[in-house]
Amino acid sequence: MSKLNLIRFVLVFVVATAIYACGEKEPDYHPKPTGFNRLDLPPHTYQSLKEDHPYTFEYSKAAIVQKDTFMNAEPHWIVLYYPTLNTRIQFTYKPVNNDPKRLQNMMGDAAKLAFHHDKKAYSIKDGILTTKSGKKAVVFELEGEVPSHYQFFVTDTTKHYLRGALYLMTATKNDSLRPVIDYMKADCRHILETLKWK
Repeated sequence: MSKLNLIRFVLVFVVATAIYACGEKEPDYHPKPTGFNRLDLPPHTYQSLKEDHPYTFEYSKAAIVQKDTFMNAEPHWIVLYYPTLNTRIQFTYKPVNNDPKRLQNMMGDAAKLAFHHDKKAYSIKDGILTTKSGKKAVVFELEGEVPSHYQFFVTDTTKHYLRGALYLMTATKNDSLRPVIDYMKADCRHILETLKWK
């Protein structure tokens, strides 16, 4: 084969290969779905609330009891802060003073605060939870991109009223936080089960 024929052969081969390659279908490319951070949940171990309040309950050893620093906070308002989960449960306590109208207003406010999230929540379920000791708590479970997924209040109707609200302090999508939400709901239910009035 002459040098000229060899050059022609190589040139035809390169052009044919390029034409064939351009006509080939590109391989399917599928990006990996966004991954979620791994969450290491602390064990469900509890301790008794030692602070001097008109109520007591068992709370997680993973939580720190803090005084509520909200501007209008009252003396027995506290926050359970979970530093490893960046969540908190805010408790607001009010005496009922044997005043049915006062109690009705407080219960109405609790419902308003729960349903305040209706713009972002795609589901709000309310119901009555009866504890093993016979106490009844009104519970609100919220689904959607809301900061508070679980709220409740409990009262003896004459002296004590306690409201709790679970807050996630992060903007991460709730799908990735489902284990944290479920973990915190279980802790809220344990608090209600062990709640005692003083």
